[in-house]
Amino acid sequence: MDTTSATPLHIAIFPWFAMGHLTPTLHLSNKLAQRGHKISFIIPKTTQTKLQHLNLHPHLITFVPIKVPHVDGLPHDAETTSDLPFSLFPLLATALDRTEKDIELLLRKLKPQIVFFDFQHWLPNLTRSLGIKSVMYFITHPLSAAYLGNGPRKSQGRELTELDLMEPPQGFPDSCFKFHAHELRFLVAARKLEFGSGVFLYDRLHTSTILADAIGFKGCKEIDGPYAEYLETVYGKPVLLSGPLLPEPPNSTLEEKWVAWFGRFNPGSVIFCAYGSESPLPQNQFQELLLGLELTGFPFLAALKPPNGFESIEDALPEGFGERVQERGIAHGGWVQQQLILGHPSIGCFITHCGAASVTEALVNKCQLVLLPRLGSDHIMNARMMSVKLKVGVEVEKGEEDGLFTKESVCKAVKIVMDDGNEVGREVRENHAKLRNFLLSDNLESSCVDSFCQQLQDLL
Repeated sequence: MDTTSATPLHIAIFPWFAMGHLTPTLHLSNKLAQRGHKISFIIPKTTQTKLQHLNLHPHLITFVPIKVPHVDGLPHDAETTSDLPFSLFPLLATALDRTEKDIELLLRKLKPQIVFFDFQHWLPNLTRSLGIKSVMYFITHPLSAAYLGNGPRKSQGRELTELDLMEPPQGFPDSCFKFHAHELRFLVAARKLEFGSGVFLYDRLHTSTILADAIGFKGCKEIDGPYAEYLETVYGKPVLLSGPLLPEPPNSTLEEKWVAWFGRFNPGSVIFCAYGSESPLPQNQFQELLLGLELTGFPFLAALKPPNGFESIEDALPEGFGERVQERGIAHGGWVQQQLILGHPSIGCFITHCGAASVTEALVNKCQLVLLPRLGSDHIMNARMMSVKLKVGVEVEKGEEDGLFTKESVCKAVKIVMDDGNEVGREVRENHAKLRNFLLSDNLESSCVDSFCQQLQDLL
């Protein structure tokens, strides 16, 4: 198939400066560059070295480094959310808002036809004044925006309550999503989260969506089509699906120490737990998670951040834990090659915080999914999509009111997906295998990206 488009586009991409946004938008850039499109990828100055190896088309994808302006309270060397506790994310948003003049000069010089952006709600007015089209690109599936967004939730000037969020918005194409009391409290509180320059997060997203020429999402019409069509009717503008953004085959190999360690165990017998690169678990939940892994009896690797107040993973371990699990279990505090680990034949189960990129990496591998969503709106929605709608994973039970899980609930979820005789586990494994085959089918991703490119052409 000819992967080049009749008229190559020049697209600038200005993502939110978090690795969980930079990495998927670079995956998307690779897929666009493969079709001959030129990408100017705006990135913080020193972060580009961390992403250089993921740029598969350096002749078409150019990193455009910018300096993050200083804001009082923001550490001087901070460039992405990985450098900050969650409480300081709004200061990073304020800093990016202060790049408006620099971005205008850049766009005048670069002259792209389209700019992709996400949290920078001021960008569409700027691009319009320069005769450039803008696409508000979400790295998530359209489900979250369709259920929780301010557009679908027209609240007639009043604040939404937990009761409001228990029911889907009018016209929403599904009724199978239910939330726990602690999640509803969080989702209502998130709407009042000031996220830089005195602007609420949901207002920032809503303004971006209202002003952009089109809205883009990760996803494909077979799974996400009803939510995308719903959003088209809500916002009255094109909603484009870029495909599932499957990770490219890695161009590196797994570190020798992990190859040797995994090699000691039977195929499909090891639990891999990775809890995202941003917020650490509180100490009590960190310990419950490790005790739950110990309780399963399976070998395990847990890649976690130390809880707040602890210098290292070792300092925070439950008493006697190291002696009890010895060579069977590892709690690791550093970065790991998640994609390569998930593909290792020894991995039988993946416990995930339900970030969009992690879920996609898991779905295209053979390991089973245990869902332990972090308290974030898209993580909660991803967990429900996987456990309730697609039935490809099992969610760890949490307290209805306090949202806490126990070592027993971690162990129970793992045993369900790992036990060949468990009926729920059997259904989940069959559904996962079907979905994996669908996602990896020959033409799916390429036809999604081709269609996405055609819709971008139509915007012009």
